[in-house]
Amino acid sequence: MSNSPSASVIELARSNVRELTPYQSARRLGGNGDVWLNANEYPLAPEFQLTAQTFNRYPECQPKAVIERYAAYAGVATDQVLVSRGADESIELLIRAFCEPGKDAVLYCPPTYGMYGVSAETFGIERRTVGTKENWQLDLQAIADNLANVKLVYVCSPNNPTGNLIDAADLRALLEMTQGKAIVAIDEAYIDFCPQASVVAWLQDFPHLAILRTLSKAFALAGLRCGFTLANPPLIELLLKVIAPYPLSTPVADIAAQALSDEGITVMRTRVKEIAETRAWLQEALQQCPCVEQVFGSDSNYLMARFTASSIVFKTLWDQGIILRDQNKQSGLAGCLRITIGTRQECQRVIDVLQVLPGAGESSSADDANPTRVKLSPSKEPM
Repeated sequence: MSNSPSASVIELARSNVRELTPYQSARRLGGNGDVWLNANEYPLAPEFQLTAQTFNRYPECQPKAVIERYAAYAGVATDQVLVSRGADESIELLIRAFCEPGKDAVLYCPPTYGMYGVSAETFGIERRTVGTKENWQLDLQAIADNLANVKLVYVCSPNNPTGNLIDAADLRALLEMTQGKAIVAIDEAYIDFCPQASVVAWLQDFPHLAILRTLSKAFALAGLRCGFTLANPPLIELLLKVIAPYPLSTPVADIAAQALSDEGITVMRTRVKEIAETRAWLQEALQQCPCVEQVFGSDSNYLMARFTASSIVFKTLWDQGIILRDQNKQSGLAGCLRITIGTRQECQRVIDVLQVLPGAGESSSADDANPTRVKLSPSKEPM
């Protein structure tokens, strides 16, 4: 062991934390751009004015106005709602409440959101993965074969980063096979873009169902860090035992309540309609670009596409201040980049660059004659 103070501190850490690879969020990856299409954020900032000024007092653990308004929006009772610091905290609360290190496991189905695995590893819980089928639907038989000691199953629908909804019949089959054995957490972070697909009505049938929601996406409040868990009262009461005393600051609760007003919900729905229109335009435009091999359908605020020489595409856009999300390291997503639906002007900038990049089988000798095209090595792609 090294005698340096920093080395001794590292040795004191839990072994699983020393070996942990943290989740690479968009902000950790960085970049110097003016078109940020890598974090599934809304491109324009909504405006709110703080009305609460009681900063000298601790906030409510579960702010009444936020709970009541989200319950009304989601169509559930107030005792079926827990509010937290983003849906990411909900992911961790479920692990803390239901999983014992060295005994239990969590199961999830890649390619999917990376925080399920990171959170489990942080708490020393076994991570068990069952890959999805080629169409990114659940492999129910493989899940059934791997449920031993699984206490918690995460499913993202619409799935991030692929954008597809998980088949409702498969979700119901999953809930039926896990009843009495494990909690099923269905992550509906993007459900506001396709509300008809929510499973919230199933809460009455499945006491082990937890639904994760957020204000980060359709409500355009990623910087607020406000999320929700929807579940039946016994499950909510367990989560309340392990949540921090004051999960939402007073300003966050104030703005969240405003966003969930009737006026705020109307604005959100207008925003969703606008994003859907831009998404349809971008999908069609991408399909006309020579370097695009395939564009996948999406029920969310992003599109995923497979590119010829995706590392060159990624770096070319990066160098022009357009930041996408590289998905090459995800299971089954070789050559894939995820593109957040920005403004129409931002999406047009993406297309303008992609239209001059060569596709499969095309010669890149025209690079020398086109000064706007950047020649790069795939090995130089920033991660």
